[in-house]
Amino acid sequence: MSEFSSNKTIAKNTLFLYFRMMLTMCIGIYTSRLILDVLGVDDYGIYQIVGGVVGMMAFLNGALATGSSRFLTFELGKREDSRISEVFNTAFNLHIILALIIFLAAESVGLWFLYNKLIIPPERLGAAAYAYELSVISVCLSVALVPFGAIVMSHERMKFYAYMSIIDVCLKLGIVYLLIINPWDNLVVYSTLFFLMQIVVTVINLTYCKRNFAETKYRRLIDKKITKEILGYSGWNLWANTAIALSAQGTVIMINMFFSPAVVVARSLANQVNGAASQFMGNFRAACNPQIVKRYAAGEYESSRELLLSTTKYSYFLLLLLGLPIILVSDKLLDIWLVEVPEYTGIFLRLTIITSFFQCFDSSLYTALYAKGQIRENALTSPMVLFLAFPVIYWLFRSGYSPVSLAWVILVVYAIIGLIVKPILIVKIVKYPLKVILKMFWDCLIVTLVAVPIPIVLYYTRAQIFRNEWIEFFGLAGISALCVCAACWFIGLDSVMRSKLLGMLYARFHRTATA
Repeated sequence: MSEFSSNKTIAKNTLFLYFRMMLTMCIGIYTSRLILDVLGVDDYGIYQIVGGVVGMMAFLNGALATGSSRFLTFELGKREDSRISEVFNTAFNLHIILALIIFLAAESVGLWFLYNKLIIPPERLGAAAYAYELSVISVCLSVALVPFGAIVMSHERMKFYAYMSIIDVCLKLGIVYLLIINPWDNLVVYSTLFFLMQIVVTVINLTYCKRNFAETKYRRLIDKKITKEILGYSGWNLWANTAIALSAQGTVIMINMFFSPAVVVARSLANQVNGAASQFMGNFRAACNPQIVKRYAAGEYESSRELLLSTTKYSYFLLLLLGLPIILVSDKLLDIWLVEVPEYTGIFLRLTIITSFFQCFDSSLYTALYAKGQIRENALTSPMVLFLAFPVIYWLFRSGYSPVSLAWVILVVYAIIGLIVKPILIVKIVKYPLKVILKMFWDCLIVTLVAVPIPIVLYYTRAQIFRNEWIEFFGLAGISALCVCAACWFIGLDSVMRSKLLGMLYARFHRTATA
């Protein structure tokens, strides 16, 4: 595939993903507001806690899923069709085995933890146990079918991926309205409807893959060589995913052990808004990563490196474009979004957005290691930093510190990983020149330093400048976004990229005018 063709594919896939993101983000934010209002803080918090326990049980999945996706994409890059079928079926059967292991762990260790360690009101324990069981089945089903999602992404069928996300959020919207008219226990009904929704989405995914990808035809095959390759790759990822599970799900459980479900809700809501913002960066990365891996597989190492570093920089710009306005208007944004804003939600949100700037470098630069297939050093270093955060947070909570201390610790951890650990690893392992990485960091820093001052001054003088809270909200958000756009255009983009973008805009305008 030529570079022009692959870049066109990236652009088309990015547009599909952004169309999907805008719709899913709007519906997702609206439905979560209604769900919180209908379930109430306590039941919403219980559902998040239950999901955290199940997520801890499923941490193995992340390791194996990454390995399966990487090898499928790599084989597509090499264009060996028979090998793709063998990799897919081996991965599928391994995921089925993993799903059974997770089920056994969830029905033993997980149930014990649910009944003995979590802080759940006694009158809600029955509903929580019911929600837990359905969550276990849902997770096991999702784990088993990971290779089907991986094959869609490896083939870069982002159009289908976008449509499925739209179907997903529309079904969630339907669930909310059924909850509003529901006369029974809301937590029980919500868990049931959410489970049924996942079944529908699963059936559609399976049908699409069976009709479009010949390699998904099932064979009772577990190739020893492929298994060794996937497990060898995933074995190192296992350590990393254990740390990630502790950072994401483990901290939710820890908050519940020291604080009320309302604090769990505050953390969850902050993560949800951050997740919506991070989709700007994540969708762009999802469109680019297959091309980075395929170019590396084809021996186009310099092209793969240039694509990774440039898309890392643009991913950061996209995140800054949305993240800076959210930080400045977070309190008003939460007031608009929620009927009742739980305590700590605002500060959690601001710190989580800042953390995501560093996570952008962490996840983007990891793609270089992922493409080469050498992740041992990363699995021995990055997770260790995350593991060290866990006892620190536990000690802070035991010592009586605010739950916000968790967000500060996570922020420092990802700053270390994204700015220090990952650059060192890709210089050492993938042989990226240090100067090109520092150049990428420098571009991001300069854009930030140019974009931030005016919005920050406006924020601290907003009482004197803006006449009411709505003008303040739109003024701060709009001016900060314009400052980021201006800094990216004049400083972040080189002349070649500016010319390409202007050419694309001119071509689009010309086609529209002549239509």
